[in-house]
Amino acid sequence: MDREPGTVPKGQRIVVAMSGGVDSAVAAALLCRAGYDVVGVLLRIWPSRRPAAPNDRFDSCCSPRAADDARGVAAALDIPFYVLNYEDEFEREVIQPFCDAYAAGRTPIPCLACNARLKFGSLVARARSWRADRVGTGHYARVARDPRTGRHLLRRGADRRKDQSYFLYGLTQDQLARALFPVGGQTKAETRRLAAAFGLPVAEKPESQEICFVPGDYRAVVRERAGAVLRPGPIRHADGRAMGAHAGLADFTVGQRKGLGVSAGRPLYVVELDAAANTVIVGEDGDLWAREAVLEGCNYMPWEAPPGPRRVLAKVRSAQPEAAATLTPMEGGRAALRFDAPQRAIAPGQAAVCYDMDDPDLVVGGGTIVAARR
Repeated sequence: MDREPGTVPKGQRIVVAMSGGVDSAVAAALLCRAGYDVVGVLLRIWPSRRPAAPNDRFDSCCSPRAADDARGVAAALDIPFYVLNYEDEFEREVIQPFCDAYAAGRTPIPCLACNARLKFGSLVARARSWRADRVGTGHYARVARDPRTGRHLLRRGADRRKDQSYFLYGLTQDQLARALFPVGGQTKAETRRLAAAFGLPVAEKPESQEICFVPGDYRAVVRERAGAVLRPGPIRHADGRAMGAHAGLADFTVGQRKGLGVSAGRPLYVVELDAAANTVIVGEDGDLWAREAVLEGCNYMPWEAPPGPRRVLAKVRSAQPEAAATLTPMEGGRAALRFDAPQRAIAPGQAAVCYDMDDPDLVVGGGTIVAARR
């Protein structure tokens, strides 16, 4: 591919995490065009120690078929391409914590751990050993710099419908300093057009919206790996009534309506998973609403921690619209997030991500929800 000379220091090397999809392919192509020395890598996370099951998917992110697609893109761009064995690390850092969280009655987001611990964690360290300055991905987000403080900031992707800043709130200052999001300033339609213009073989490849390591129902994965700690227990109504029994907390998530195994004269939902009592608590829709969430493991971009309570726009699920709230920092990396209006189905294990009230594209920070206060 022809490169535009003089746009970056000669020979500056960038490692691009390629998933086999169109976004990371165009990210690599744009970096090549800008004059970087691009090295493409795919993190092999699929298990090699067990035979393929009939329902296994082989076209998702980082799968064997994805590796073939990424290799084809690298050939079209004339860049080196490597498949890195991340099976054990992915098992340790992503899959096992995912299963442990479900077994404990939480609803985890595996992409958060994958981004912070693998793509911008160990891959950044490996890139340094290759004398690469930064790591690029196909995320729809943007990195900026605060001229007053010098801190690295995370901003939404220009395409609000594809924005992935929610899944990147956990990146540290050092990680943000080494992150490149070449497609973050454009729309998905523009990415598709660029893929065709670059002649990339994945230009028309459809997106995968599923969890990359889950072949179907997540419950099967959890039971395979955490079955020994799943215990039967009671299902109770929020008013204390006994409603039935469950086979394990991992079968349920807050807000779930179907598959509860109990019947009543009106719709029932999971409103809480009490891990200490191994109890599923159900109730009516009104029981799902809460004003406040307690967060742990908080990470912030504009400062180490907010100097005090701060007005923000926040959401407790990636696809949820933002809502006005007050973020109050607490000791030990915790925070309280109080919404002006009640929010539905705040689930422990999910992330609460906050955006600046005056600059809604700016990510203030976020944390893992540990409790909802009703």
